[in-house]
Amino acid sequence: MKTPDTLNLPTELRYTAEHVWIRKDGETYLAGISDYAQDQLGEVVFVDLTGGGSHLDAGEEFGSVESVKSVNSLYMPVSGTIVEVNAALEDAPVLVNSSCYGDGWLVRLKVDDAVEVGALNDAETYRSLLK
Repeated sequence: MKTPDTLNLPTELRYTAEHVWIRKDGETYLAGISDYAQDQLGEVVFVDLTGGGSHLDAGEEFGSVESVKSVNSLYMPVSGTIVEVNAALEDAPVLVNSSCYGDGWLVRLKVDDAVEVGALNDAETYRSLLK
């Protein structure tokens, strides 16, 4: 297990207390789980995500991640519409472990208000929540 000081927490991302990250990607935003979350989960064996086109408010459940240890719910970082789910996770859920900020992203969002994104935790604030 990693310690809060050894986690990979890119500074260009915003984080929720529920360990979901979000970043702008063109006209939309990508969201996934943090290095901390994937480390705590252990090997991810299944990812269940709400389908594209669904509009959810911040804090609403948008799916779950199942590991060899547990099943954990995923919560929307901001209000918005899921425009795409990462189809690669269906056949390779372990991408969440090997590339949580890259190929292991979970959903692509069209956010309702970008101000919500800016109000989330920056990397250092998120790191301090983990200590």
